[in-house]
Amino acid sequence: MTERDMSELNIDFLLKLFGTLDTNVEILENAFNVSIINRGDSIKIIGEDETMTKMASKAIEQLEKLSSLNETIDENSLNYVISMVKEQRESELSEIYSSCICLTNKGKPIKAKTVGQQRYVDAIRSNTVIFGVGPAGTGKTFLAVAMAVSALKAKEISRIILTRPAVEAGEKLGFLPGDLQSKIDPYLRPLYDALGEMLGGENFSRFHEKNIIEIAPLAYMRGRTLDDAFIILDEAQNTTPEQMKMFLTRLGNNSKAIITGDVTQIDLPYIKKSGLVEAIEILNDINGISIFKFSHKDVVRHPLVQKIILAYEKHGQKPQPRREEGRVYKRRFN
Repeated sequence: MTERDMSELNIDFLLKLFGTLDTNVEILENAFNVSIINRGDSIKIIGEDETMTKMASKAIEQLEKLSSLNETIDENSLNYVISMVKEQRESELSEIYSSCICLTNKGKPIKAKTVGQQRYVDAIRSNTVIFGVGPAGTGKTFLAVAMAVSALKAKEISRIILTRPAVEAGEKLGFLPGDLQSKIDPYLRPLYDALGEMLGGENFSRFHEKNIIEIAPLAYMRGRTLDDAFIILDEAQNTTPEQMKMFLTRLGNNSKAIITGDVTQIDLPYIKKSGLVEAIEILNDINGISIFKFSHKDVVRHPLVQKIILAYEKHGQKPQPRREEGRVYKRRFN
């Protein structure tokens, strides 16, 4: 039996650490096979294994640093800190403690929540073209939009351009009501939501009306040269190779392009290769281009999302052949 004492802890931190009905502490206890006892402004950690007891105290130290930055301690942050400590990578957590990309309209700081997210942000700062590739919920698009807003506020660029291919994920555009713009708007909604959160509805509408912020389908980019702009291509796994080349060659002076996508969620017909997959293969060794790949550990949505992604990766699910115009095609993965 081993024990470790941690004293002179902030009361607010202890309230966060234990959580509602001690749910947070139960996660820590189960992860390290220890008991954690609260004694006023101190806690005692008791465990059978000295290594696990020491790891539990390291995890609590890292959570205290997060709490000091007014960060909440929830199941996501708990599980992430636990995994980093178990991998003996807790020193890397310092990368995310002091970084603030920008403030939302309500004054809330937008920060990277994982080491992977912080390295993605660093890659955006130091490269001209950045590919952010990874599963749903890793913050690929949200952080890209935050970096764009930060650059606009700092007057590093004069406009933000956001685009994505209008490819159906099982639905058909023709069956949606309204004109072309109203048909396309649902595909662009995640971008509207992110900008609205960061700028506020009124500012976003004003910038949109003045074309300081432009949100449009990818097809609208053809033939243009995009100078002095922060350009984001979202859902890039649904571009064709021709569309991806077209987009990348729109880049003008004093511009930066971020391409985000998830190669496991391609909605193109099976006979077409994803432009994102091809671009990663072709552009991997060019200076000024960064290809950043997220993992399931960077997921910051509901904790179940990580488990779902891991389950699919473990299962190695392969898509079934899809019938296209009376024929059956088998998808080729290169």
